[in-house]
Amino acid sequence: MFLNDNLKIFSGSSNPGLTSAVCKYLRLPVGGAKIQKFPDGENSLKLEDDVRGRDCFVVQSTCRPVDQHLMELLIYLDCLRRASAQRITAVIPYFGYARQDRKDEGRVPITAKLVANIVTAAGADRVLTIDMHAAQLQGFFDIPVDHLTGELVLSDYFRAKRLSNLTVVSPDVGNIKMASRYAGHFGGDLAIIHKKRVSGSEVEAKEIIGEVEGRNVLMCDDIIATAGTVCSAANLIKDRGAKKIYICATHGVFAGQALERLSQAPVDEIVVTDTIPLTEEASKVGNIKVLSVAAMLGEAIKRTHRNESVSSLFNAI
Repeated sequence: MFLNDNLKIFSGSSNPGLTSAVCKYLRLPVGGAKIQKFPDGENSLKLEDDVRGRDCFVVQSTCRPVDQHLMELLIYLDCLRRASAQRITAVIPYFGYARQDRKDEGRVPITAKLVANIVTAAGADRVLTIDMHAAQLQGFFDIPVDHLTGELVLSDYFRAKRLSNLTVVSPDVGNIKMASRYAGHFGGDLAIIHKKRVSGSEVEAKEIIGEVEGRNVLMCDDIIATAGTVCSAANLIKDRGAKKIYICATHGVFAGQALERLSQAPVDEIVVTDTIPLTEEASKVGNIKVLSVAAMLGEAIKRTHRNESVSSLFNAI
């Protein structure tokens, strides 16, 4: 494909492997930049490429350590703006703080809106992201947002498996729309788990609405964080006579006891994407498979650069 020298893609430190794969897809070099730390822990950034008048993209997931990666992204955006980049796009494959999107009790912040504000204030002209926890978070930004979905990658993988007697299970009521879409992709049945939250890190699956006995089951979600919900659901589903159980999610956060729970759960395969790099500990869990979103991101970047439609990517699902 032909892309001129006007396009520059830079990588933060959160996921350099993904940025390299995106640049390989686009047949472009990764933009030159030196990221260092001062002795007191402050970040230092120096661009090594000329960006004046160019269309610049910074790829940075705000995964653990969240605040460090977020601050690095903000410094990148400010640096590009002061270096006279023509347009700056923050490519945030995993958008941290997305779950703090409302006041569910008194005297708490709406941190997702705060992060949207500071990304804009730092210099971003637009945002490209994948599966924010709630689609309405796009409205938190006062700049254009292209909201991609991991379904493009995950549905292709499971379609190739040709799973028979498939039931797609939503691990909670809030995820019914996503599960319904997956069921539509594969022509499978739909089931829903009714859960009860015991604590902030522990949930209990209480009942299944739908049929799973003697069937292959696919549970889909946007994020696997502590894995309490999906593991509790997997145990209930297995007790109700399911055959093989698959879990898929766009973002493998794997926080707290997640890996321990997943290694003990009756799950045949856990499929996530590389929006968040897999830790060494997570790579030791044998049934975790990682799919790359590099081609999808690369195509979205190419279309944004050429002022072409990004939403038409979804027609491939």
